[in-house]
Amino acid sequence: MPHPMAGPTIGLVANPVSARDIRRIVANAGNLQITDRVNIVLRMLQAARAAGVARVLLMPDRGGIRALIERHLKRGHDALHMLPAIEFLPLEPTSTVEDTFAATRLLLRAGVASIVVLGGDGTHRAVVRELAAAGSATPVAGLSTGTNNAFPEMREPTITGLAVGLHAAGRIAPAEALAPNKLVEVDIGDGRARDIAIVDAVVTHDRSVGARALWKPESLAAAYLAFADPQAIGLSAIGGLLQPVGRRERGGLAVQIADDPAQALLHLHAPIAPGMVRPVPIAGWQRLQAGVPVAVAQRAGTVALDGERELAFDDGERVAMTLREDAWTTGAGQNNPMMRPSSSTSIASDEGCFGRPGMVSRSPQTSTTNCAPADRRTSRMLST
Repeated sequence: MPHPMAGPTIGLVANPVSARDIRRIVANAGNLQITDRVNIVLRMLQAARAAGVARVLLMPDRGGIRALIERHLKRGHDALHMLPAIEFLPLEPTSTVEDTFAATRLLLRAGVASIVVLGGDGTHRAVVRELAAAGSATPVAGLSTGTNNAFPEMREPTITGLAVGLHAAGRIAPAEALAPNKLVEVDIGDGRARDIAIVDAVVTHDRSVGARALWKPESLAAAYLAFADPQAIGLSAIGGLLQPVGRRERGGLAVQIADDPAQALLHLHAPIAPGMVRPVPIAGWQRLQAGVPVAVAQRAGTVALDGERELAFDDGERVAMTLREDAWTTGAGQNNPMMRPSSSTSIASDEGCFGRPGMVSRSPQTSTTNCAPADRRTSRMLST
């Protein structure tokens, strides 16, 4: 394991192959090149360093992110002094989700202040699953680079880096910087298989996992949602258009899909993938209460977690969905806080945290005394 160093340390899990499933082809979904992903990482790290982060531990990969970062460091750019010390975790990459699982465990062992995740819903779920298993309340900051990004919000990496750095350096109180999140716990066969979804757990008629990515409405049987945002893309959008449920709102939503479209209560056109709006026959929906297991009516099929089929169940096996909210307070670690960049930077600005040396520059025209609280700051024109 890397040796501790003075100053805050953060972790980074960057998925080099997010947004490369079948939905990229059938729905014209976007795909970031490796150079774009590396640029996102560097912008985030420069901002984190400016806010006080001394070191970052990165997940190694075979997809090109590590190679480009190391090439950047070897070139000796003038901006290198603006980066925290960069170390790669002692992990041999396999180019599977096991890399994310193993990297998260190593980051927890290293005691990082927070974990930044670069990927889509699936990558974020993999990190949260390990945090939940360890009973850890280590906060997660998400950078959206996947096909479906219902969980990580679209945000400039610089702002995320500032928020992560301010929290890691202890310059913003956890109560101000962090927020609890919900998840859906899946139990198959009374404990034979257990897993979680941080956005949606969807039951399908399919008997095998297959290509994993889920994009055909006719295969859907039911959806169990931790939150339902009407502006989201993906299967959770079905619930968002029926009855929105906020990320911070108590409860979740269960949606039943009609087996026979002719018997549907209504037909809802939902954006189930980028550029793909399809009619979904709705049989009914109801709110989920936290801590109350809900039995799945489907007799056999698969369960998709955050957009990808992961678990198969046979006829006669009991499948239950349970919403967990604020569960980290119980020691189970199942509801990990997520960094709130907009809130953190707004509070930091209000409290004058951006006024330390090196974070305020003066232009020839205007000077702002922004090291004071917002209500006591002044701006004035300077003579040239």
